Amino acid sequence: MATLILLRHGESTWNLANLFTGWIDVDLSPRGEEEAVAAGKLLGDAGLLPDVLHTSLQRRAIRTAQITLDVVDRLWLPTRRSWRLNERHYGALQGKDKKQTAEEFGADQVKVWRRSYAEPPPPLDPDDPTHPRFDPRYAGLPVDVLPSSECLADVVARMTPYWYDSVVPDLVAGRTTLVAAHGNSLRALVKHLDGISDHDIPELNIPTGQPLVYELDDRMAVVSRRYLDPEAAAAAAEAVARQAG
Repeated sequence: MATLILLRHGESTWNLANLFTGWIDVDLSPRGEEEAVAAGKLLGDAGLLPDVLHTSLQRRAIRTAQITLDVVDRLWLPTRRSWRLNERHYGALQGKDKKQTAEEFGADQVKVWRRSYAEPPPPLDPDDPTHPRFDPRYAGLPVDVLPSSECLADVVARMTPYWYDSVVPDLVAGRTTLVAAHGNSLRALVKHLDGISDHDIPELNIPTGQPLVYELDDRMAVVSRRYLDPEAAAAAAEAVARQAG
């Protein structure tokens, strides 16, 4: 049996401000730091001590993992990072207020951009200084893999190879594996694990700072899944669903 722990980063400063974030590299809010501490306490109380960490290249996921692991004295863990675990790129919406965007384009259109499986938001201009091709952390990647906008289907396509090539080998080796990432990269992974349809995936909300634990068999099929604090996770998921825009 293999143990996989999924953890969406704690509330970020732009979550708090209700802004589209995507690949913009913002930090945790004070509440987000508290959520990361609480996640660590949940892991410790459950006796779930990770053996290896996977994160995106984004600060809010990295810091969440560091704070969480510090609580259980596991800062020394081997760590693997990949852009394939980054949040979905929200294109030209990045940095915009979600409520104002809904007022400008209509709530139905913004819901499509935010939640539809296959329709991305308007793309970011490739010459925009916030485009990932200007970010040194992606300097070693071919320009044609760096997104200007993504839908969830795009995130599934870029995340899945990392799952098979990097995460699965740790699980097969018997390592309790923590993946600290983002709402959409984790939605993509949960879609794969739970076999959620393209039609149903828009309704899935991943709560911030709530460890989601999977037990997998030797073929990586799901045996069980649970949040360590189901009531808090349900409330946090509902808060995500209520976000404006």
